[in-house]
Amino acid sequence: MVKEHDTLKYSLLGPSLTKSGQDNVDQQKVSEVIYEASKGSKYFNNEEARDKNLTQKIELILKKKSELEKLDLAYDRRKADTFIEELELTRDLSQTIVHIDCDAFYAAVEELDRPELKNVPFSVGGGVLTTCNYQARKFGCRSGMAGFVARKLCPQLIQLPLNFDKYTAKAQEVREVIADYDPRFESASIDEAYLNITEYCNKKNISAADAVEQLRREVHEKTKITVSAGIAANAKLAKICSNMNKPNGQYQLLNDRSAIMAFMRDLPTRKVNGVGRVFERELDAVGVKTCGDIYACRQYLSKLFGEKAFAFLMTCYLGLGRTSVQPAEEYERKSVGTESTFGEMEGSGAFRKQLRWTAEELEKDMVRAQFKGRTLCLKVKLHTFEVFTRQVILPKSIYLADDLYKYGLPMLSKVEQEFPGMKLRLMGLRCTHLVSMKKPDTMAFFGFKTKASNEISESGSVANLKRKADDLEEQQWEAYDERLFEDAERQEREDDFDDLEKLSQEIDKRRHHGKEIVPNPKREHTPEEEWWDCPICLRPQAPDEKGFNEHIDLCLSRQTIRDAVQENASTKDENMPAKKTKSERGRNKTTSDPKQRKLFFG
Repeated sequence: MVKEHDTLKYSLLGPSLTKSGQDNVDQQKVSEVIYEASKGSKYFNNEEARDKNLTQKIELILKKKSELEKLDLAYDRRKADTFIEELELTRDLSQTIVHIDCDAFYAAVEELDRPELKNVPFSVGGGVLTTCNYQARKFGCRSGMAGFVARKLCPQLIQLPLNFDKYTAKAQEVREVIADYDPRFESASIDEAYLNITEYCNKKNISAADAVEQLRREVHEKTKITVSAGIAANAKLAKICSNMNKPNGQYQLLNDRSAIMAFMRDLPTRKVNGVGRVFERELDAVGVKTCGDIYACRQYLSKLFGEKAFAFLMTCYLGLGRTSVQPAEEYERKSVGTESTFGEMEGSGAFRKQLRWTAEELEKDMVRAQFKGRTLCLKVKLHTFEVFTRQVILPKSIYLADDLYKYGLPMLSKVEQEFPGMKLRLMGLRCTHLVSMKKPDTMAFFGFKTKASNEISESGSVANLKRKADDLEEQQWEAYDERLFEDAERQEREDDFDDLEKLSQEIDKRRHHGKEIVPNPKREHTPEEEWWDCPICLRPQAPDEKGFNEHIDLCLSRQTIRDAVQENASTKDENMPAKKTKSERGRNKTTSDPKQRKLFFG
């Protein structure tokens, strides 16, 4: 019982426990304050239930581990070692990846308007702290903490309202500087980004450390805020390193295997992006406290946590990660959704009104993203903080609010039947299995290469690990995308933020979380080369009127297409066997591919 009580207190510390500026904070005192302040609330009761369920789950994991330890796991150990050897072959030390993270970004922007706040503890956000300055962090205050709890830790704390327009404008200034070092940088959120400076360093004949020092200096000179940076061989390591010398510092992990292995050996698992509180507790229970501990447990990790988790943990042990960096808007979207939080809501009429509003908001997002969805998901959170989801496969692709409401209503009615008299705190709709509404790629249809490709090249990433068919075994581990774990941890933080808003009873109606995808800025001093796109094949052409007209005539030429079809047909005739089999004699006699005949406009 004491153990369960202690684990609950640790859980109540929240997802931002690893934030910088808290090295000298008495976390036990902070947990006691949070425990006493929230005790008896619905949020507390929900956290207590979640902690109890996790404790029971861990007991089952330990029981299974105990049973596995009695078995001969030599085969599993060899299998794991083989996988590690193959992962090692994907290690790419040729790239220099940088993770830039603005220091206490919202607070830093506010200090520009109110310099008198620089040396006093203050935070940004009403019901829940979105961020706080380093003066406040010395008291244990941190992002994701309920405001009234923060005031108990720091009675003199000043709380400022959010101003997203101001933060967005300042973030754009930072991006303008970053674009000079890597125009194809990747925004991870409003105040952080990944960039690949390999090419920049080669062109300028400058070291990575000097280039990043220069970048940070330029950001400060032009925006008056400071940024910290991590420099490493891949994005995962760069993210970890950016937190090493905060605030206003940088840390470089050399592109050397021995240095990387030594760095990861003593690194707590919670420091890795993708390991949240729940996974941390589960790993800790089986004896994995640092990334170096992973290797000794390799023989049964897949059986305890699954194959994808095993693959992720092996990359943590080896210090591997993706080396591809590209604008966030180029990543393939898996879903489009929207959700909103509110005070306790009850009654079918109110639920339907909220569902209609949610459907209208989702339609706006679908139109903006240019997608339709084949699967619709409904998410609700009860007043007890329990979350339930329902989904339906649609008979057609949809995006209009009327259709979203039409197919969402039966799911909502079903939830109402399951929980009579329910009260809601959150409702959301999400479309998956997306179908693009963008103009068809005529260029690809005619067999030409596209003007731009969104394909991700990840030669150094585990996500692209391919294995020969004859090497695969029936229970082989599959390749995984490390973003799955990063997204899961991010969702854990998001859910905590939602729950704490209810606890504080102050809900920001204009909630943003810095996850919005903003196109990378284009450098004004580099004029874009002008091209005219052919309206027929969409291939870019030189801006010459005569040549452009001749190209269009060529594209429109029926004879050109007719010749291509006939040539294709004659080639097939030449390769056709002289005699037909009995099964072929009864078929229609065609001399060309019916798909090609569709191209014949004559």
